[in-house]
Order: sequence, then C-alpha cells, then structure tokens
Amino acid sequence: MSEDKGLSRREFTVASALAMLSGVAITISAACGGGSSPSSPSPNPTPNPTPAPTPTPTTGDKVGSVSNNHGHVAVITGARLTEGGALSLDIRGTATHTHTVELTAADMTAIAGNQRVAKDSTTDSAHSHTVTFN
Repeated sequence: MSEDKGLSRREFTVASALAMLSGVAITISAACGGGSSPSSPSPNPTPNPTPAPTPTPTTGDKVGSVSNNHGHVAVITGARLTEGGALSLDIRGTATHTHTVELTAADMTAIAGNQRVAKDSTTDSAHSHTVTFN
C-alpha cells in the first residue's frame, strides 16, 4: 500500500479548477396529476459525462505540448515559475491515468526564460509522452 501524500498547491489548484469547470448534469422529474392510474416510473437514461475543459492558463503560466495526447494537461503556473526550483509535474488532466514529468531547477529557469525544454513523462498504462514547453 502506498503512502498517502498531501496535494501540492498546484495540484489542489488544478483539481479545483477542473472541478469548477466540469459539467454537471441534473435530472429533475415531477409527477403530474392526471386522471390516469399511477404507473411504474420509467428508468432515466444515464447521461454521458461531459469532459472537463482544459483550464485556461493565466498570464505568466506556461502550457506544455503533450505528444500523442489523450486528455493530459501540462501547465506550470507563473507563480511556480517565479518560485523556481525543481518540479514534479502531474499531467493527468482529463485522462484516466496519470503521468509525471520531472523538471530540474535549470529546466524551470529555461522555461521561465522562454527557452524550449522537452522532457519525457513517466511510463504509466504502458506508454509515456514527451512534454515540450515553449
């Protein structure tokens, strides 16, 4: 069993944004009075979930391009870039699995300076991605 880690500020922010931006379907049914005898309720079809949109980056954020993408999102906030230091970036987004991209302090400095940085993600679900910033 793995050790439970708390969420980082970035992970919390991304998760909150995705939760706020995700679609919610609400089904309301009402019984109508009429002269007919009651019948058994018909089952409501289960709606397909609406995929959560990609959060809109704010000024100063850097959005990475994810190769062979199927829902992953790679965003480094402007605040995190200003903070500097190494970063372990979770790129789950709306995918059904996660990948992590390890960025060194030098990578973060380069990205903040608009230099191109390409890194391979961890291999999960039998594949990996290359994430390219700038």
